[in-house]
Amino acid sequence: MKVLAAGAAGSSAGLVVRALAAKGVTVRGLVRSAEQVGQARANGATETVVADLNDRAGLRSALDDVDGVFHIIPAFVADEAATGVALVEVAAQAGIGRFVFSSVYHPSLTDLSNHRDKQPAERALYDSTMDFTILQPAMFMAQLDGLVPQAKREGVISGPYSVDSAMTYVDFRDVAEAAALAFTTDRFVNGTFELAAPGMYTRKDLARLLTDLVGRPVRAQGTRVSLPADGRMPETMRDGLNRMFVHYDKYGFRGGNALVLGAMLGREPIDVPGYLAEVNTR
Repeated sequence: MKVLAAGAAGSSAGLVVRALAAKGVTVRGLVRSAEQVGQARANGATETVVADLNDRAGLRSALDDVDGVFHIIPAFVADEAATGVALVEVAAQAGIGRFVFSSVYHPSLTDLSNHRDKQPAERALYDSTMDFTILQPAMFMAQLDGLVPQAKREGVISGPYSVDSAMTYVDFRDVAEAAALAFTTDRFVNGTFELAAPGMYTRKDLARLLTDLVGRPVRAQGTRVSLPADGRMPETMRDGLNRMFVHYDKYGFRGGNALVLGAMLGREPIDVPGYLAEVNTR
């Protein structure tokens, strides 16, 4: 089997490339520029192609002699919805047999653009004749990486929303394993799956875990953030992040039921305490 993997040089899709390569799948890495080719190959891609996700002619060429597609959309890009749909539609027209899409947890949270704008790609898959698997991962645990050194250095962990907001996480390594299984088995064909590690954690909860890990008292701190328009960040990203911070401050990011992910992996998913303990030893 040969799979075209979008974003093969990235930190998230790169994990999918590694998981596919470990299962003997040939991966053609789709990257935005020639400068990313080396990283895609380091991640395990044996072939690479340079194309923009909005360049349908380039995408069609990238799909030559490919059996399946893994797709992930960069969050908060301009025209995120159209960017997501393009590869789905081109793949369907090319007769691709299997398509795995990394979407987002709770895409019905339509006040958040990075959730709402995944829906058109999901709908395009439902309307296609391809075998699809839609993975809907929660917040990536990699976002917690910086908390450990901050806790060690300052005895404080901070963030742009309330210390009492309960959040749902997933280790993207588990998502990558599920994606690889979606290509190498038929168990997940035509399924849509919410993927989360067990439990929800506030920043206060994380501070208590880190207090035990780093051997010093750790305090949680929250500061409401509104990113200014200063030209250094695209407007779509600034607006999307600000809306996300407001939503998380008021509602958190609820979920944390690991039943589906555990069933897919055939083991318990990596949890937040275990992940933080691993980061502490790096």
